[in-house]
Amino acid sequence: MSTFDDRENAFENKFAHDENMRFKAEVRRNKLVGLWAAGLLGKSGDDAEAYAKEVINSDFEEAGIEDVVRKLSGDLGDKADDAMIRAKMEEMLIVAKGQLVSES
Repeated sequence: MSTFDDRENAFENKFAHDENMRFKAEVRRNKLVGLWAAGLLGKSGDDAEAYAKEVINSDFEEAGIEDVVRKLSGDLGDKADDAMIRAKMEEMLIVAKGQLVSES
């Protein structure tokens, strides 16, 4: 293999790794936000975990975060507005990334 091929393979491997980590961070974020929302809804224990899974699954409806915001907004009603939900999602993404880094 040439140096160019080696560099190309390294770039492709890095891209695949970065995408995998991004996906894991977004799933973890959604779980954390789901647990936060479950608390606002008065859920705990297994009910909170089940709700967090619903939030995770809602993210597979369309690209981006709008599907998650829509689910949470609909479920939370007047307990949290879209701005609060988006802020919590940003906050939890930072937490999720930190957790993933500490686990590796």
